[in-house]
Amino acid sequence: MALDVDAIRAQIPALKSGSARFDAPGGTQTPQPVIDAITEALANPLANRGRTTEGERNADGIVADARGALGDLLGTEPRGIVLGRSATQLAYDLARTLAKDWGPGDEVVVTRLDHDSNIRPWIQAAEAAGASVRWADFDPATGELLPEHIEAVLSPRTRLVAVTAASNLIGTMPDLPAVARLTHGAGALLHVDAVHYASHAVVDPAALGADTLVCSPYKFLGPHLGVLAARPEFLETLRPDKLLPSSDAVPERFELGTLPYELLAGARAAVDFLAGLETEAGGTRRERLVASFAALEVHEDALRGRIEQGLAGLDGVTVHSRAARRTPTLLFTVAGLSPAEVYRRLAERGVDAPAGTFYALEAARHLGLGDEGGVRVGLAPYTSADDVDRLLTALASLTTG
Repeated sequence: MALDVDAIRAQIPALKSGSARFDAPGGTQTPQPVIDAITEALANPLANRGRTTEGERNADGIVADARGALGDLLGTEPRGIVLGRSATQLAYDLARTLAKDWGPGDEVVVTRLDHDSNIRPWIQAAEAAGASVRWADFDPATGELLPEHIEAVLSPRTRLVAVTAASNLIGTMPDLPAVARLTHGAGALLHVDAVHYASHAVVDPAALGADTLVCSPYKFLGPHLGVLAARPEFLETLRPDKLLPSSDAVPERFELGTLPYELLAGARAAVDFLAGLETEAGGTRRERLVASFAALEVHEDALRGRIEQGLAGLDGVTVHSRAARRTPTLLFTVAGLSPAEVYRRLAERGVDAPAGTFYALEAARHLGLGDEGGVRVGLAPYTSADDVDRLLTALASLTTG
């Protein structure tokens, strides 16, 4: 199983700019089939969903197709796919809904490894309900968030644990099945931030033990929107705030206002593009996705190894991505240069590797990097060996010059 990287790159117009792009964790570049799907949706009649006019049927079909595709990607039946503006918005909506049943004495667990979108909504919802928040720390020396770190802050009063499937800052992939067993053993729900994870691995909520899970299609070649996945039976038990005339069906009861039909068409196309990365794979879309992500893992792991080996040979470079299981995402700092300065100098050399905390503020502070963070290098299906060579050459010129 090997990706045809040249064929993938040929379908992504933005790569014609010439930069070696390592900014995929903040958002990937868009393949032409995704762009075409968005354009086609807007070029044809659209109206509020229904079955009477052509525009209504087009909208209805786009939504159904998007739920089906995202359900295949996330291992969830279509009725368990909730669509929203962003993963952050969906986390806030879910937190406010769940917190209706919280009160004084209840506890919520968050971790210092997480993106703030999987921390602040839960803290604020707990505070509004009079519940308490407990923090699970990770080991800054190894970057590991271990099940025992979660276990140490669980109690019979825990109502929910919020944890990432993969750190967007340093790539750490916690042992979620073990965390889920501990969480459910305490009688609590497990909410998983899979925004970064879903770009690099097959998502299986049942295997992970996630009760609810969010991701963002723009992190895996799609347009800007958010997705929440959960079992429909669980969603049926929740009563979110909604307009009186809006549907009370699941999942529509969680979707506020008219959906962005054109973006949903693009999301469906992005999933189909991912399913075609392994060109020899057959079977259902889910089976093709599994095969494509297996090939993607081989590709990205090989490039990550080259980058790590190259960084190890550069004076003054400290790599902060050290967990045993991690995505192809590296955070590093360079002695004597601020992350922002490294970012600027790399950009001058045609290499896009941004700097900061990337909204994982608690993680950056826990690593001792403060609010400056570090320089992040992330890989995508379109990352090439030439891109890696350009990155390492540019970094060598910074550290030796």
